[in-house]
Amino acid sequence: MRSKVCDLEFRITTNAKKYELEARTKHFAVAVIRFVSSLEINCVTQVLNYQLLKAGTSIGANYREANRAESKKDFIHKIGIVQKEASEAQYWLELYCETSIGSSQLREKLLRESSELLAIFTSIAKTAKQNNRK
Repeated sequence: MRSKVCDLEFRITTNAKKYELEARTKHFAVAVIRFVSSLEINCVTQVLNYQLLKAGTSIGANYREANRAESKKDFIHKIGIVQKEASEAQYWLELYCETSIGSSQLREKLLRESSELLAIFTSIAKTAKQNNRK
């Protein structure tokens, strides 16, 4: 059985991590906005930019919403949306990479971050579902 002090430490650590991840997803959204803004507009980049911008910025917005969920079931549902948006952002970034559009250094950095975010949210979703079953 945990003591009240341990419970408080756990909640503080969990909340700190939650807000660190909120900041990380916001930083990712800003990086996506800057990347998209740096590209020349043509018929291809117009479509890709729009799709990446939607997916890349919605990760953080939906994660914030998940953190304010009204129930465990609501949290699980919203984390699933975050997971889907992270996967979609990864897809669009893969297209930028495979077509060599934009700065290769920035593309690769964004792709790496989208992959890490997807892994994090996949893990959170899996844990939340397991905890909900208990």
